[in-house]
Amino acid sequence: MAGNLVARSIHDLTAAAWFGGSLMGAIGLNGATAQAQDPAERTRLSSLGWKKWSPYQTAAFGAHILAGAAVIFENKDRMAKQDGVTRLTIYKTIVTLAGAAVTLYAGMQGAKVDKLSGEGAAGATEPTPGASEELRSAQQQLKILQWAIPVFAGWVIVLGAKHGEMQRPKNVSKGLAR
Repeated sequence: MAGNLVARSIHDLTAAAWFGGSLMGAIGLNGATAQAQDPAERTRLSSLGWKKWSPYQTAAFGAHILAGAAVIFENKDRMAKQDGVTRLTIYKTIVTLAGAAVTLYAGMQGAKVDKLSGEGAAGATEPTPGASEELRSAQQQLKILQWAIPVFAGWVIVLGAKHGEMQRPKNVSKGLAR
């Protein structure tokens, strides 16, 4: 039981870090760096902040996957016996992996923005009218991706809450996933 509590806690806390970190970056970091006087500093400073966060986000995501695997292993009997648990676990895994792909792609677009930061920008994800097509495209994609990441992370958290609700005694005793 203690091992499952630790795994569940790590699983939930790392999803919270993924959600909170990405939301803070999209709102706080990008918003603050847009105030820099030098247009070239706007993307450079934002990129520096995201680079500082990236190793922690990567570690949190790795821990999230490992803890999730431990939770699945611990609940293998429940998955086999309780209606809907396996289906929800697969669905949550797909959402998690899709969110990971979006997060990775955002990192790739962020690297492009960083490489082109010398061009200057109106904001971390807002190009200037004279921006190159490569910078403009990367920033436009990044703007969407940075808002999609907390959507996926939040979705994972909600699905985790659904898993918890499925463990209410009345649902477990009936073998139901309601």
